[in-house]
Amino acid sequence: MEVAIIGGGIMGVTLGYYLAQRGVSVDIYEASPVAGGLAGPMTLPDGTAIDRFYHAILSSDSHLTRLCAELGIADQLRFRETRMGFYRQGAIYSMNNVAEFLRFPLLNPLDRMRLGFTVLAAQLVRDWHQLEGVSVEDWLVRLSGRRAFDTVWRPMLMAKFDGGFEDTPATYIWSRLVRMKSTREGANQKEMAGHLIGGYITLINALVERIQAAGGRLHLSTPVREVVIENGRAVGVRLADGVRRFDALAVTMQAPIFQRLIPGAAEDYRAFLGQTEYLGIVCPVVVLDRPLTGYWTLNITDESVPFTGVIETTAYIDPQYVGGHHLVYLPKYTAPGSPWQQKTDAEIQELWLASLERMFPRFARDQVRYFLVHRERYVEPLHRLNGTDAIPGVQTPIAGLTLCTTAQIYPALTNGESVTRHAESAAELLLNGLLARRSVADDVAMATPVAPLDSVAVTR
Repeated sequence: MEVAIIGGGIMGVTLGYYLAQRGVSVDIYEASPVAGGLAGPMTLPDGTAIDRFYHAILSSDSHLTRLCAELGIADQLRFRETRMGFYRQGAIYSMNNVAEFLRFPLLNPLDRMRLGFTVLAAQLVRDWHQLEGVSVEDWLVRLSGRRAFDTVWRPMLMAKFDGGFEDTPATYIWSRLVRMKSTREGANQKEMAGHLIGGYITLINALVERIQAAGGRLHLSTPVREVVIENGRAVGVRLADGVRRFDALAVTMQAPIFQRLIPGAAEDYRAFLGQTEYLGIVCPVVVLDRPLTGYWTLNITDESVPFTGVIETTAYIDPQYVGGHHLVYLPKYTAPGSPWQQKTDAEIQELWLASLERMFPRFARDQVRYFLVHRERYVEPLHRLNGTDAIPGVQTPIAGLTLCTTAQIYPALTNGESVTRHAESAAELLLNGLLARRSVADDVAMATPVAPLDSVAVTR
């Protein structure tokens, strides 16, 4: 059984791994010269390899840690206690234990109590479907109160959604509260975050090695121009040098890209795929010669700051593993069509560095070793109120074609844990389809009359 996987990001290589482990011959096609996609690496001017975007592995990420153990790289995992805080109007407010929470000066005692109740209430939700038709603002105001919403929640939502979050369901914040609570361990509830030495490319390379050991292939710098569809069935991929045929295909790209790859599909299905929207990102990484804040995450509740947050990954990654540098990611999530995506790297650099100078008096530009800007148009799928009917299924209407994409990961967050878990589930569905198809073919073959031996022409 031969399967083509389009997309060599973490979803594609994980899907390929699980299929290869079950005896499927896998060919993965990736347009870029390096595997990993959004989880892929970048190389600094001094040759140091780091993650292109910020990623954290939580101690509660059971599927991901189990996968690392299967691959023999669990010894490359490192975890460290981290801190989280809020930035507002020139001040940082630490929020890492009960004492700090009770002293949080931006809210009065009643509002602080209601804010804490919101975190607790999220852990008690057992059926997320009840939140799907409730707006995130209504849910948070009901639990936290209007003052806490306007002071804490609203600025963060404005930053995350590039200004507009009116049609966002409460599942958005619920899933984040549940995940972040899971990072706290022990009686003192310390927050733990971790990483793989070398970054996510350590995982990607280990997956690719297992695929290749099973006879599979990874084709880098090989964009697929079209999924070839004949009589309602996907039969192959069109490459620069022609068509290659397969028993089945799986696409791991975002829905708008998938839509462009299937011109031979029914128009109503292609139109359905076009409904899926994504937040984009403009994400500079500032490489410093010293720590900036010491916090893993600073949530920005100040609308004068252009970026969404301050993510200092070397708060949990020992700088020795990243060339002795200190890494700070300053993401700006962008709505579809946002003008932020049109700004030049030089404009972004000036705005971002000026903001850092205003926010942190001890910061100076001569501390910056490198300032590198990365952008992506399709990063995080947008889900609307009562929008589950708009999520494309793994099994497409096209026979022999599977779609395995982040838009299907709902209401969980799109991270290494949920992506690898989703890829394993999709691999099982795809494999079941292949086995069912083979069973039908075998039944047909057994039912076909065989000509008597003396009537068969034998070629010697």
